[in-house]
Amino acid sequence: MTIAEIGRPRLRKEDAHLITGRSRYTDNMTLPGMLHLAMVRSPFAHATITSIDVSAAKSSPGVVAVLTGDDVAAEQGSLPNVWPVTAEQKAPAFPSIAVDEVAFAGEVVACIVARSAAAARDAVELVDVSYDELPVVLDLEEAFTDKVLAHSSLESNLSATWVFDSGEAGTGKPIAEVLIERTFYQQRLIPAFMEPRSIVVDPTSEQITMWSSTQIPHILRLILTLTLGIPESKLRVIAPDVGGGFGGKLTVIPEEFITLMAARRVGKPCKYTETRSESLQSGHHGRAQVQKVKLAATKDGIVTGLDIQLLADMGAYLGIIGSGVPILGAFMYNAIYKFPAYRLECNNLFTNKAWTGAYRGAGRPEATFAIERLMDELAVELGMDPLEVRKKNWINHEEFPFTTVTGLEYDSGNYEAATAKALELFGYDELRAEQARRREANDPVQLGIGISTFTEMCGLAPSRVLGALSYAAGGWEHAQVRVLPTGNVEVVTGTSPHGQGHETAWSQLVADRLGVTFENVEVLHGDTQVSQRGLDTYGSRSLTVGGMAVLAAADKVIEKAKVLAAHMMEASEEDIEFTDGKFSVKGTDQSTAFGEVAFAAFSAHNLPEGFEPNLDSDATFDPQSFSFPHGTHLAAMEVDTETGHVTIRKYVCVDDVGVVVNPLIVEGQVHGGLAQGIAQALYEEAVHDDAGTLVTGSFVDYLVPSAPDLPHFTTARTETPSTTNQLGAKGVGEAGTIASTPAIVNGVLDAVRHLGVKDIKMPCTPSRVWAALEEAKTTGGVQ
Repeated sequence: MTIAEIGRPRLRKEDAHLITGRSRYTDNMTLPGMLHLAMVRSPFAHATITSIDVSAAKSSPGVVAVLTGDDVAAEQGSLPNVWPVTAEQKAPAFPSIAVDEVAFAGEVVACIVARSAAAARDAVELVDVSYDELPVVLDLEEAFTDKVLAHSSLESNLSATWVFDSGEAGTGKPIAEVLIERTFYQQRLIPAFMEPRSIVVDPTSEQITMWSSTQIPHILRLILTLTLGIPESKLRVIAPDVGGGFGGKLTVIPEEFITLMAARRVGKPCKYTETRSESLQSGHHGRAQVQKVKLAATKDGIVTGLDIQLLADMGAYLGIIGSGVPILGAFMYNAIYKFPAYRLECNNLFTNKAWTGAYRGAGRPEATFAIERLMDELAVELGMDPLEVRKKNWINHEEFPFTTVTGLEYDSGNYEAATAKALELFGYDELRAEQARRREANDPVQLGIGISTFTEMCGLAPSRVLGALSYAAGGWEHAQVRVLPTGNVEVVTGTSPHGQGHETAWSQLVADRLGVTFENVEVLHGDTQVSQRGLDTYGSRSLTVGGMAVLAAADKVIEKAKVLAAHMMEASEEDIEFTDGKFSVKGTDQSTAFGEVAFAAFSAHNLPEGFEPNLDSDATFDPQSFSFPHGTHLAAMEVDTETGHVTIRKYVCVDDVGVVVNPLIVEGQVHGGLAQGIAQALYEEAVHDDAGTLVTGSFVDYLVPSAPDLPHFTTARTETPSTTNQLGAKGVGEAGTIASTPAIVNGVLDAVRHLGVKDIKMPCTPSRVWAALEEAKTTGGVQ
């Protein structure tokens, strides 16, 4: 009996070349005659461009060309937004090179094309740009007043107002014996992927080829062709090895357009690679919301209504999906709880900062933070244990499938089991007892316990749902399984991995399904000429959508091969069985191996009438619903009340991600997600000065945690298979990020709430924690 691949902790195929220096990132590429680009960027967050003098730059050694907004105005079009969340949505044009006005510090105003990267960078300093500064608007609540406009061409900073109302007007009609009202601030974050973005364009063949460090090669090609008027068949986009994305490469960027336009103009290959400072300053950012929230409940802790007022920062422009990110979260504020009434109003606003877009979790971390903070606040108000409040309100396992107040149907889950396991691993009662002892002793280091019981929607998305939300594309995914003459297999996938381990996981899926060896499966991806159809990788959709397309294609291979196997063994197709890589005839000892059938198809010497000489099969999978992973995360937090220093003493998470293909990959995804969620709670924040300049523009100031900053994670899983796909899998890539932030912040507050501290803005740095403690001494608490 062959050992099953699904559930086997295989080491990743990808790792051998990634960790031995044999990877090929875009910036590693050198083409004959290749030129290099550097960008001239605005130092001002809002200004009118009055003149640009490029004469000195043009005469600089090695410079081939200089492009300004005026030079490409007729060609460049506007970077598109594909998610108009309302019919009335307003947006300024988003040029790849600014023409008349800049709206954030770091916006491109000119491009240098030179024979070397150094020559291009030197010439940047020679471009003389004159500006007339304009007032800036940076604060969301100020932007909502329209006292200062982010664009002189707009009459308001409001791009769109999107409303969901369950029909009960939020907290208006429900019983509100207890009403919790809070304002939470989601600070602006920067994706900070390992590999800065890089683009190479070769225009020297009949077909233009672009290599880009992107999550979305298929979508990128489509948008470039539609915007620049290039026939789609004349543009090939390749995403080679990509060093992380976290949503930060789920976008089309001005530099991709600029590099393509520059290469076409000079007729030679061109490369642009951003510096780390450019990546932090002018790449899209994430989060950036003000959440004004109300929760209504009865005196015994039963929630009766939820009202959310969002101010969402779009930055200076609408990115490809930036307008829709808050809407993704809108369906998850109710989380795992049985709210009978819910209303959300989201106001998308422009400011003079870099545009925002997806960042790991995309809307769902913001929603989970708000509701998990609220559940703790309700527990405090009622004098109840925060776990008991959650248990009173969550969906019990026997109630699945469950239709929530937003209309989503949660197919499966068992919150009780995940929580019970987490409590056991955490030692909840013992830690509560220790907390009481420390409080009684007035220990300068106080202990807090943070809780987050979360769910999220994954597998973005059913195409019909995206259509109903006015998203321009669908949510399907495509795959092809190609059977070679020897019986080895090539899998072509429309997903585009950048660290997720698709080559390994897809090999395991196909090896199990076709009975071939894991090593004899090759996975091809990230090239629009190899994988002609696909919608790429984001939103924890790869396995639950892309993986299902792979399985569907493999199933078609089997059905096709059964016809040939029956012919070879002179049997009826209905009598053919397929197990462990062999076709056999029921009730007999006749069998033939998968490889033998593959070679028979290739040789084509004796095929059934009308049978094509190959076993290759394609499939497209469009999910009928989302999948809903969930889990319970518990954090024991120590807070030094004399210095404000915060330490994670213990972190336990129990996640339910359905059926697991590769436990090692899942563990890696969970660990990475936890690091990023904890980073929001304790470390990371994009900070601008009053003029709109990013002052956290390097890793000296933008604090990304490293391994010594993080604790050992105790992880475990429960399993309730999804009913929305044949494997029973759920997404995992964003779970840790979504759940960990509120667990950490709830733990910090739990440690110091008895001292009068009611809230601390993220990140909970030592200075902020100390300031909150000091203010509590004089005011009796800060809000």
